[in-house]
Amino acid sequence: MKNAFTRREMLSQGLAGMSVAWVSAHWPAMLSAAGYARQAAQSAAPPKFEFFSNEQAAEVDAISACIIPTTDTAGAHEAGVVFFLDRALVTFARAQQKKYAEGLQEVQAVVRQMFPGTDKFSAATSGQQDKILQLLDRHPPAGKHSASPHHAAAQSFLETIRVDTIYGFLIDPDSDKHGNRDGAGWKAIGRDPGHMFQPPFGYYDKDYPGWQPNSGDGDKPKS
Repeated sequence: MKNAFTRREMLSQGLAGMSVAWVSAHWPAMLSAAGYARQAAQSAAPPKFEFFSNEQAAEVDAISACIIPTTDTAGAHEAGVVFFLDRALVTFARAQQKKYAEGLQEVQAVVRQMFPGTDKFSAATSGQQDKILQLLDRHPPAGKHSASPHHAAAQSFLETIRVDTIYGFLIDPDSDKHGNRDGAGWKAIGRDPGHMFQPPFGYYDKDYPGWQPNSGDGDKPKS
């Protein structure tokens, strides 16, 4: 299906733009956040948010659900990405707290400017939400909304939450403790969760953080 292909392509390209060094440095904390999000998404009574207010969480969930919508496979909402982002902002991504807090306010200002009478992104229709994100996904247009003082800040926030949403959605689901709900991210891009660390490829990388090395004679190159 065209939509599924486009989605896999977008997510795969999103991975290419992520800093390998940054991910490597924060990998254990990211796995921990993903494990927390997975449990929260599956819980009948999800835990209280640690950084977001309930109102902020609803907005973040709505935005991330537009970034990775539900199609024939689960999207960011079903994967519990909002819980990943919430835990991230009190652990390895504390530096982004201000950007999220202020960015959400700027997005709401853009919403009110574009659609008077609608004061929240989550309260907008799906068509309105698409138009809002399309506007923020490009440089300020020359028309009605070009003079908005909120555009640049909201656009910067959108770029941040897009990357963070992809992190939360595609985090490794290969173990029982880590990864998003039901491995939704990898299913969406058609990636096999099974990994083989055996010669000649992968042997020297098998012990990097987050992976369990294989046991047996197959672990080492044979002479």
